[in-house]
Amino acid sequence: MTGLGIPIAMQDLLVGISFLIILAIVNSMGVTASAGVGVAEKVCSFIMLISSAFMQSMSAFVAQNYGAGRMDRAKKALHYGVALSFAIGVVMFYISFYHGIVLAGIFSSDPAVVTAGADYLKAYAIDCLLTAIFFCYVGFYNGIGLTKFVMVQGIVGAFFVRVPVSFIMSRQAGASLFRIGLATPMSSAVQTILCLLCMVYIRKKEK
Repeated sequence: MTGLGIPIAMQDLLVGISFLIILAIVNSMGVTASAGVGVAEKVCSFIMLISSAFMQSMSAFVAQNYGAGRMDRAKKALHYGVALSFAIGVVMFYISFYHGIVLAGIFSSDPAVVTAGADYLKAYAIDCLLTAIFFCYVGFYNGIGLTKFVMVQGIVGAFFVRVPVSFIMSRQAGASLFRIGLATPMSSAVQTILCLLCMVYIRKKEK
């Protein structure tokens, strides 16, 4: 239990730290930008509940079937989970990208803050499509005990993509919250690729 649990806990801790670093980067851009990201993060915490729920349920279902020697059922669950999660992700993308003003307006009445939050939400909208996929894979890998891989891909995405890209975007001329926010879907894209490569490795190993 310790061997399986510590990598997951470490990943959650380090990913959380990476978002704190990004928040510190945004704080240097001024009060409005900082407040806008704060508003956007509140919205995102609700949006990401869907992908997180798929990840947790995937982990439990896959673990049960993997333990019973039914890897075929575990993989089938992954495919159905990705399809359903992605379908919901498309809806979340549309709402966040085209109606970010309405979502941000729930948490703030300041027009400047709402506009800044909506700008950041456009980048997160793209992430809705990617997390819908790779969160299911993360749940699958947790279910079959590959928690060390999950930790590694999480750290790679956080500290080799998300934080550096956020910093670089914030230092460019005409820096915007949308550009800084793009660091998150870029990180998710890298993590998705790593998850797919891991699945290719698993299939080759099985053969």
